[in-house]
Amino acid sequence: MNTAQGKWIWMDGKWVAWADARIHILSHVVHYGTSVFEGIRCYDHPELGPSVFRLQDHLRRLYDSARIYRMEIKYPFEELEKVHCEAVVKNELGACYLRPVVYRGFDNLGVNPFGKPVEVAVAAFPWGKYLGPESIEKGVDVCVSSWRRTGPQTTPGMSKAGGHYMNGQLMKMEAVVNGYAEGIALDTQGFLSEGSGENVFLVHKGILYTPSTSSSILVGITRDSTLTLARELGIEVREQALPRDMLYLADEVFFSGTAVEITPIVSVDRIAVGSGQRGPVTKALQDAFFGVLDGRRPDRYGWLTPVAGKNPAEKAGATSAARATVTPVPAGGGTRSTREAE
Repeated sequence: MNTAQGKWIWMDGKWVAWADARIHILSHVVHYGTSVFEGIRCYDHPELGPSVFRLQDHLRRLYDSARIYRMEIKYPFEELEKVHCEAVVKNELGACYLRPVVYRGFDNLGVNPFGKPVEVAVAAFPWGKYLGPESIEKGVDVCVSSWRRTGPQTTPGMSKAGGHYMNGQLMKMEAVVNGYAEGIALDTQGFLSEGSGENVFLVHKGILYTPSTSSSILVGITRDSTLTLARELGIEVREQALPRDMLYLADEVFFSGTAVEITPIVSVDRIAVGSGQRGPVTKALQDAFFGVLDGRRPDRYGWLTPVAGKNPAEKAGATSAARATVTPVPAGGGTRSTREAE
């Protein structure tokens, strides 16, 4: 999928024309992968106007990722929050994708990152469905990658760092070369981990499973949203170590992530998942998720930050919560929620 260009990119306090947003070729990030970033979506809400999904949570993870790599972000949280909203307006966008990136710039070569300037940029541009326009309904075919996710004592999986995605690129290329839309990696112990840039869920006998943080996953914002909505819908949720076999025995499998949102997986290693079509639990979660984004459901959790003005989402959610109904999920959704201690 091609990325449509925006008009302006915010770079260290200045708005720079898209074509002029450049860094020095000897920047530390170019040679050693020293960056942390986020992928954030803005949705065109019918009442609130363009609204950024879980902006504060994404920025909190950005600052946390930088902290792990000892990169001090010189801009206050509130300033970057404002910049993201300004980026949508300045680029004259409604629904769009936002990409903040914190990286080490040019000073001198050498692996040692100390002393290299820490720079920040924020871009906004149109971006469609990551795995194709029909993927949300029709689903995608995936494989289990031969590449493992890095272990917990090699790189910090809870940091969304640019260099980590070299591992994801190997998975993605292998999948594409072999005719799949995406790959799923196992962790160093052989348990399910995640896709090249997505978290993985599966449904088995009415219970929703997803790998825990002990399986070298990035703790996804959309993953957390999916878990929240599942519990609201009365689906039993379990976060735990999962063997590869579960992918072949599952009734439903799907990805979650900012780029893929909630995308069904209809086959794994050319073995059909369930009926080979999007399942009822996946659809119910999609309806709940997109319902918040398109105004069909109240924003109970204050996930939306309207670009213009203060966020009225909590107030709107509170006044309409009494009228909201939760549709029961077919296929044996339970009422308990168990969470593995992490």
